Amino acid sequence: MFKGEYNHTIDTKGRLIIPAKLREGLGDHFVVTRGLDGCLSIYAMPEWEKLEEKLQNLPLTNANARKFSRYMLSGAVDCEFDKMGRILLPQVLRQAASLEKDVVLIGVGSRIEIWNRDKWAAENELTEEEMSDLGGNLEGLGI
Repeated sequence: MFKGEYNHTIDTKGRLIIPAKLREGLGDHFVVTRGLDGCLSIYAMPEWEKLEEKLQNLPLTNANARKFSRYMLSGAVDCEFDKMGRILLPQVLRQAASLEKDVVLIGVGSRIEIWNRDKWAAENELTEEEMSDLGGNLEGLGI
């Protein structure tokens, strides 16, 4: 399970160091793809395979299912670490998430998200009242 928040930078070649605590759970090969809400998502292979199977089982006759599958799968790239613990983020994915230099990596249970630092600050800026309302809306999900 991935957790925590880490500030890092992307170098001029599009490489990003993944913190050691997060690398441990990813294994040698993993997948990076477009995430929801304007970030990128990193999945360890077992989690990616579960998601991929769910996407393959969506009905082809459902337009939203087709769009979502295209969105997730067309942006997916297989990755591995270099000797320095870095990954190369393709330009198309960096553009999709507005990633330039300063980024935040967050552990979100089954995946890691990579956010533009300013976008993450705006996304994460909830008042106590907003968080209370959000928590109330999750009641039906068993939280």
